[in-house]
Amino acid sequence: MDTKLEHQLQKLREQNGSKTPHQHQHAAMLLAVEETIKEQQATVDPSSYFAALLTLMEQQSGPGSKALSGTIIYLLSVILPFVSHSILRAKFTTMMAVLSQSLDLESADVALLRSVIACLEAVLLAQDASSWRQPIAQGTFRSLLQLSTDSKPKIRKRAQEAVSSLLSRPPPPTVVHPAAGIASRFVLDMLGNAKSDTQAAMYTLQLIKQTEMLWPADDFGELCASLMQLPRLNTPYVSTLSFQALETVFSSASEALNEEQFRDLLVSVIDLKPNVNDSAVSEAWLNIAQKGYIAYASISAEACFQSLPDLIDLILPDIELGKQSTRDAATRCVWALLRECIPTSKLGSEGVQAIIGTLAGGLSYRYRESWALVFLLIAALFQRLGKFAHPSMDAIVKEVANMRMEPEFQFKDEADAVLGAAIRAVGPQVFLEVLPLNLAGVQHSDDVGRAWLLPLMKSHIRNAPLGYFVSTMLPLADKLSSQSQQFVSQSREIEAKVYTALNQQVWALLSGFCNVPADIIESFTPAFAERLANDMLEVPMTRAAICNGLQTLLTAVHALAHTEAADGPITQQQALAAEQHLARFAPDYLAQLFNVFALSPGAARGYLMGTITAFLAVITADEVNATFVKVCTMLDQALKTHKPPTAAELTERYLEAHPPPTAHTMTDLAIVMAPYLDAERAQMLVRAAFVLAGQSEDAMLQKKGYKALSRLAEQPAESPARQLIESAMSEQLIPMLVDSAESVAVGSRRDRLVLMALLSRNLTDGQLHFIPAMLSEAIVGTKEPNERARNAAFETLLVMGQRMSQGGTINMAAATGDADAEMAAEQPATLEEFFKMSAAGLAAQTPHMISATIAAISRILFEFHEQLEEQFIVELMGTILMFVVHNNREVAKASLGFVKVIAVVLPKEVLLPHLPEIVPSICKWSHEYKNRMRLRCRHILDRLVRRLGLDAVAEATPEEHAKLIANMRKCQQRSQRAKESGGQRSVDSEGAHAKTVAAAAAAVGKKSFGSTYEDIIYGSESELEDSDDERSAPKKKGEKAKKVKGGSKIEGDTHPTRPGAWIKEDTEGPLDFLDRSAFTHFSSADPTAVATAKARRARAEPKMRNGKFVFDDEEDEARKAKAKAAAEAAQTGGDAADAGEDYYLQSIKSKDGYYRTANQKIKFHKRKAGDSDDEMDIASDGESGPPKASPGKKGKGNNGAAYGREFRAKKASGDVKRGNVDPYAYIPLTPKTMKKGSITVKGNSKRDKRMRGVKG
Repeated sequence: MDTKLEHQLQKLREQNGSKTPHQHQHAAMLLAVEETIKEQQATVDPSSYFAALLTLMEQQSGPGSKALSGTIIYLLSVILPFVSHSILRAKFTTMMAVLSQSLDLESADVALLRSVIACLEAVLLAQDASSWRQPIAQGTFRSLLQLSTDSKPKIRKRAQEAVSSLLSRPPPPTVVHPAAGIASRFVLDMLGNAKSDTQAAMYTLQLIKQTEMLWPADDFGELCASLMQLPRLNTPYVSTLSFQALETVFSSASEALNEEQFRDLLVSVIDLKPNVNDSAVSEAWLNIAQKGYIAYASISAEACFQSLPDLIDLILPDIELGKQSTRDAATRCVWALLRECIPTSKLGSEGVQAIIGTLAGGLSYRYRESWALVFLLIAALFQRLGKFAHPSMDAIVKEVANMRMEPEFQFKDEADAVLGAAIRAVGPQVFLEVLPLNLAGVQHSDDVGRAWLLPLMKSHIRNAPLGYFVSTMLPLADKLSSQSQQFVSQSREIEAKVYTALNQQVWALLSGFCNVPADIIESFTPAFAERLANDMLEVPMTRAAICNGLQTLLTAVHALAHTEAADGPITQQQALAAEQHLARFAPDYLAQLFNVFALSPGAARGYLMGTITAFLAVITADEVNATFVKVCTMLDQALKTHKPPTAAELTERYLEAHPPPTAHTMTDLAIVMAPYLDAERAQMLVRAAFVLAGQSEDAMLQKKGYKALSRLAEQPAESPARQLIESAMSEQLIPMLVDSAESVAVGSRRDRLVLMALLSRNLTDGQLHFIPAMLSEAIVGTKEPNERARNAAFETLLVMGQRMSQGGTINMAAATGDADAEMAAEQPATLEEFFKMSAAGLAAQTPHMISATIAAISRILFEFHEQLEEQFIVELMGTILMFVVHNNREVAKASLGFVKVIAVVLPKEVLLPHLPEIVPSICKWSHEYKNRMRLRCRHILDRLVRRLGLDAVAEATPEEHAKLIANMRKCQQRSQRAKESGGQRSVDSEGAHAKTVAAAAAAVGKKSFGSTYEDIIYGSESELEDSDDERSAPKKKGEKAKKVKGGSKIEGDTHPTRPGAWIKEDTEGPLDFLDRSAFTHFSSADPTAVATAKARRARAEPKMRNGKFVFDDEEDEARKAKAKAAAEAAQTGGDAADAGEDYYLQSIKSKDGYYRTANQKIKFHKRKAGDSDDEMDIASDGESGPPKASPGKKGKGNNGAAYGREFRAKKASGDVKRGNVDPYAYIPLTPKTMKKGSITVKGNSKRDKRMRGVKG
């Protein structure tokens, strides 16, 4: 039986104990039917279920059978999709008669009708073309059409899904569904009455929208005409649905209409362009225009292109004025039109000139909010036109470059994308003619330097002529270098560094020019090759650029020469000729590269090694072998005098400044030549590798020896090197690896494990003793500190397990070296035997080996659990579970990892019997915080709860850990409540969540088995942590921009769908709107936000005055704000009295103000630099001077001042001074003051108190 059906039936069976009546009834009915099938000894398949249910349905009659009929129909809706079509065709009449009794819209409930619709859909899908001609089938389909416009949403949705499914899957061999005519007539009738019955018309449009089918040609024109009339009803939602329905209908328009009819239809659509402010309708209209014109281009490309400039001109205002969603839809539309609707024969026509002019208008200030989208369209046009963009789009290139050079331009990345597209389209030569670099020899003052173009060109130069670099860019680099040397001689270091950097940027362009140029043979001359070789040796700064360029050129040419690519920049014959041309320079370059390689430090050898590899691929095998012999000779000489490096020579500083020893260098060169050697030279490399593998004093040499053997072993099976390795396996390689196991350096273990994995893949039956001999080393390797070494160990274990699963016989005597082991002379090679050999490490004496063995068994069980018998897994699980309660944390930690694995991969029926053993052992570590043991245990229990249920885990949990289960139960209930409340979120939130989940699922799907295992063992504990991220609230729409200092809102910019624009005020004077750089002073962001944020940060940070922290008082801030508001109100009064009052306030509050004493003498304010204006008390009407605070007065005075105001400090804002004593003091911590009884606080001594008249 089908797995999907079995899953659905199992879910129904589990509802037998449900408290919901209908769920319990469904489950009981299903169990009764299954019992009947068993009693009849019939085959349990969909046909048996169908026969039993149909018999029950036919027996139902009378008023009390309505509920039972609903249950039977529900079960039929589950079973019918899996029943054979031949059976459904045979029982078609019977089914229609049974189901028609339940199609009573007035008395039937929603659930029953949905089940009936599902049954009708399944039965009708099984009918052939002849059955559809019967009146009963057509009548049933009409009933579904009527239900698709029902007022009840659940019934309507299910009926629309059924109709859409039927019409989109016509019975073979027909292309147009036999019921398409019935559907089209129904749709036309409903749309014809749209004015009187708008609701039914909306439901019909929803049906058209989700139905993808070929409409009858006779009704297609009338259908399109009806859809075109609906937007004229001025009902926004109907207009949106009509455009969306038209978008679906256009998928079959090219097959149903001829060119003239299609053109007329498009003209009618364009005439119905909605208002730009109506975003929903505009987006639907734009989607129709996009699909319609692309389909029209497939019918008549010439006619479509003629109307394209006018269409783009019509759409561009939507990018300027529309809402963000409308702008995006308009951009997608124009972008698709530029790519699909411009024929290749018209790339240089006047129509293209008109399109260029339209898009050039998008660079004006009117489109400032949409410049990013306009730049995207311009880049797409460059990509489509290619070389035809010159000279038509030269003005656009200059304009974009000028905008890009403005210091405050906000869309520099988008402008760079446009310029990069221009470079790829017209090439660097034409591009630099339009925008010269002007790096040296500026002749006019108006010429500006464009050094910023050099990094941009590096990323976008493709298939450019190499001759242009040789003739133009190389002399420019020489000129810049000489200028830099001249500045050095003049001791102008800054200018010298600038020109040196420019020289390096020019050289960096070589890699782009070497990306498959068409003029390799003409431009890569001996003189140019000699220049590159000399600079590579003599100029270290340009060495990397030259090597990268040569590597790019050789790799690309070699790939094209040995592949048949029809659409490449050069043909295969041209690539072969270019490869032969470059091969003539290879010997000289290799000699030069070997010299540079020997003199370079180890960190700077990566690009040199890549270039050497690229040259080795293009020269002949004889030349490689001859070069290898020379390298091997030098390696032998170097090994005779080689001494292991001292500790000082292994430091990072030393290695960065000095090249490695000669033996290391020659070994690296020999390894890189390994894939190209013949059998004789490969034998030389094997002998050298054996010698290097024995260098236990020099870990680096030993590592290179294993790497050389790995490089030979990974070659194709037909290569001489691989055949040599296979022939030397039994007599040389395996004994060498076994004998050298005790002398392996730490740094060599990874490469040794890689070699073991490569050798294990191709072991013969006579070589299987290699696995038990090396197994312990692979197991110990799983505990290596180096991650790459651990991964290599796990990979080796998996390869060994795969080879053991292929079968064979293991000579255990050869593995152990014990000739008397007759009982263990031979063992069958199986997975079970491999697990038994691995489990031998559990008997080790050290916790390190035991934990490594458990980790290894966990990994191979995760990989091979499906190939093992259940009984063997149970025995293995029982053995490992004994170590969970081990007193050593390292062993227990590895055992908990094993429990994680079995909790994930093993079936439920295997885990359930062992829960009483698993859960108590886990709970032992539930209170241990060290090494995150408590969190690990909690996570394992959570996994078990999710797989086996909370009740099963609670039953196996000891009594002393009942609180843990209670907490997990609360968390589960809380999660369930959160999930239920989360079901009420909006549609937008659901869409965003779905995208997030889909992206996460896609990311998980890309992971390998190894990364999945790592997630299970190490990376899943974070699932227990709750996420406290809060989403920021959206900004309120329609907020008015406030005028702030430093920015003013542009008058007249009050468009409801566009954010405001502000002018950034400057101190240099009024803004000149006629200046080309005026647009850089406009901002689409409210400067209020920046100013407010800065002010908020400034208030939050404590201030320093006289070496003391000062914190702002909120009451003081409120008082100052109130006084400021009163002053502003006084300024705006307008009469003479108010003006006089204003002047009086200024004279009192200003820093230069004054007041008169009682004898009419003028006294100026004694203000200091740190005093604020608001700290000055304002004189009342009855006083002739500033009021003086009374030290002894408490409570509120006549002026209503708060208590304690008289003690306010004038310098330390917010601090209170009582009796002129600071509440803090600075005490020097000198030896004298640190003596007992010598520390006194200034102001609180007896002498100070006596001077103040305060009693001690």
